[in-house]
Amino acid sequence: MSKNLSELSGRQGLEHNLFDRYGQLAQDRGTPGKEELADLAREFLIGAANTYGATTFYDFLKPENRNKKVYICNGSVCLCAGTQDALKESLLDHFKEEEIGHMCCLGRCHENAAFHYNGTNYSALKKEDLPSVFRNNNGISTKDEYNIGHIGTPVLTGMNLGVVEMKTLVGQLIETDGEELLEGIKASGLRGRGGAGFPIGLKLQFCKQEESDTKFVICNADEGDPGAFSDRYLLEEKPYAVLLGMMIAGYVTGAEWGVVYIRAEYPESVEVIEQAIHQLNETGLLGNNIMGAGFNFHFKVIKAQGSYICGEETALINSIEGQRPEVRVRPPYPAQQGLFNKPTIVNNVETLAALPFILEHGGDAYAKLGSEKSKGTKLISLDSHFNNPGICEVEMGIPLSEVVHGFGKGFRKDVKALHIGGPLGGMVPIHKVDDLTIDFESFSQHGFLLGHASIVSIPADFPMIAYLEHLFEFAADESCGKCFPCRLGTKRAQEMMAKAQTGEYKLDHQLIDDLLHTLEIGSLCAHGGGIPLPVRNTLLYFKDELSTYFAEA
Repeated sequence: MSKNLSELSGRQGLEHNLFDRYGQLAQDRGTPGKEELADLAREFLIGAANTYGATTFYDFLKPENRNKKVYICNGSVCLCAGTQDALKESLLDHFKEEEIGHMCCLGRCHENAAFHYNGTNYSALKKEDLPSVFRNNNGISTKDEYNIGHIGTPVLTGMNLGVVEMKTLVGQLIETDGEELLEGIKASGLRGRGGAGFPIGLKLQFCKQEESDTKFVICNADEGDPGAFSDRYLLEEKPYAVLLGMMIAGYVTGAEWGVVYIRAEYPESVEVIEQAIHQLNETGLLGNNIMGAGFNFHFKVIKAQGSYICGEETALINSIEGQRPEVRVRPPYPAQQGLFNKPTIVNNVETLAALPFILEHGGDAYAKLGSEKSKGTKLISLDSHFNNPGICEVEMGIPLSEVVHGFGKGFRKDVKALHIGGPLGGMVPIHKVDDLTIDFESFSQHGFLLGHASIVSIPADFPMIAYLEHLFEFAADESCGKCFPCRLGTKRAQEMMAKAQTGEYKLDHQLIDDLLHTLEIGSLCAHGGGIPLPVRNTLLYFKDELSTYFAEA
């Protein structure tokens, strides 16, 4: 991390953000021009290598993106569903090969055959529907429909906030003592829902204790885990809960700016959040001296440009600053030194959206939900292999089987494993479903990771060796490249898995174990350090299926 670049990027503030400017330059051609990037470098007093190096990292800014017109989802669920090859064949009737790009993932995991065209996402369309899409979308609905349900108390799915309700709750917020509210959040036991599970109350306390003229709250809406669409649901269906959660975090810590960093793959989410912010501004619930109480808060929406690693909080901060989104060495942590070197809170959508419940009902009410160590509720994303795909909100601690067989109503076809919690989550063989409960401790004790709680179903007829290659290919493509183990280890592993399938190479148990160990202990962040978990799970539970690809011991 360059502190100097952070300071230079922050000179013009969030409203004239360097990263935003990259996207504006790429709108017409799909990639910024070198001369334009050089001009931008001079404007921000940084090197041309910095602007060029940053933009060439992102899927939707790099030169290879030039003149792309349509993007196919290449996420894990669409891969396992087997819909994308036929979709591409259909798209080739309308576009040249070089005009077709890829996105991962569009969050249409409950339907598949997903693609992005002209700023809009589509899924589950018939071949005969496609011409209408490309003729100004005549007669084709873009409204996404999926099932929403709950087991236990519905905290997030049961929250219906509009402008009227927002006015009441913002009024309650500014009448509440900040220290008292912080203690309530700590008492709630709410832990980060993005994967790490760190208590948000402690993070807010660390930031509050920092002395600074400027602080930030960042909503990490870069939900890049294939199979996950719970954050997208909240952004599009519960936008005021997300925004109020950010305002609560700002009120507690003294931050006056909230940044909503939304992935480019969710264009509808950007539109809904921007509209909600506009409504709050129109009704006087944002800006300076809100409701005459001396509380100031402003929002900035930033549209990401295609990078899974930006889900890691320090890479996300670098991204907003217009730097190459590489992971930062910690300490210092963002709560002490984050965006533009200022104290910064970074939490994901689901975590922040839970704060309004705590404001309204108190931390003790939230703490009564869930299990002893995993408090509250969790949103679970169920993919298209379920008979009832969609979003299920559950109280922490309920059996996983209740979600799979209760809300999900079982599977449309035989499934042998559930990849739960994103690419870095656990690979749960189907016979272990009855052993797990939905909480951090149960998954950890059984050698898995709850993470984002997305569920990718692996069909019985899908080769696990092919899925492992897919995992390593994803990890290699999305690595920030800063640390040696992740940058090279993931690529070498993908190559070995690919060669093993052709029969030209036999995998070596010791070599694979050494590679996974190096990734675990040598990687700078959880991207490289976490990918060995589902691989080890797969090697353990599917060793008979994989034995033919290994050399004899």
